[in-house]
Amino acid sequence: MANIFPRWSNLIPIKLAVCVVALGAAVTAGIWYYFTPEYTNVGYMPVQPVPFSHELHVKQLGLDCRHCHSFVEVAAHSNIPNTETCMRCHTQVQKENPKLQPVRDSWASGQPIPWVQIHKTPDYVFFNHSVHVNRGVSCKSCHGEVNNMAVVHQVKSLSMSWCLDCHRAPENHLRPLNEVFNLDWVPPVGKNQKEIGTALKKEWNVNPPVTNCAACHR
Repeated sequence: MANIFPRWSNLIPIKLAVCVVALGAAVTAGIWYYFTPEYTNVGYMPVQPVPFSHELHVKQLGLDCRHCHSFVEVAAHSNIPNTETCMRCHTQVQKENPKLQPVRDSWASGQPIPWVQIHKTPDYVFFNHSVHVNRGVSCKSCHGEVNNMAVVHQVKSLSMSWCLDCHRAPENHLRPLNEVFNLDWVPPVGKNQKEIGTALKKEWNVNPPVTNCAACHR
């Protein structure tokens, strides 16, 4: 009796299996890439209730980070400036500017300005801001060149692998404590970042946890 199906049809199940595996791999690869912090978080630039320019306040006017983020050296979390901080200047400077109306409304009502936080870690991650600042990690290492940003946006992924890269080689980011808030700082002539960071790492006995999960996940 002749075969009902041609011989090549025997390969159909194998071809279907290969297609399913290839499709699954493509979907997995897509999710792996497009749902990572590098893709979903980097570039995040929400619209704020007040168009605050760090470029103007930091670079042009020379305000130190601690003028507005006053708890960065002593608290686990960096504070978002309250209305009083803004009004220290804006009761006199640009006090009629319509762009600052939300600030004046907040000052009058006592309700906080609804700033949109940009740099955030998940609830299951413990990150102590003051520990890093007091061991020579500059604002620039995590937040980028905010002094050159008219509108602040996220430039680092803040992912687990990104954190571990720094923990494995902190010498790539350490700088003198008096230069932590100087966002324009560069190593002196004749020296480089790794040389300075290695010396500070040894002097301060910097040994960030890498293999201890409980250091960050508590």
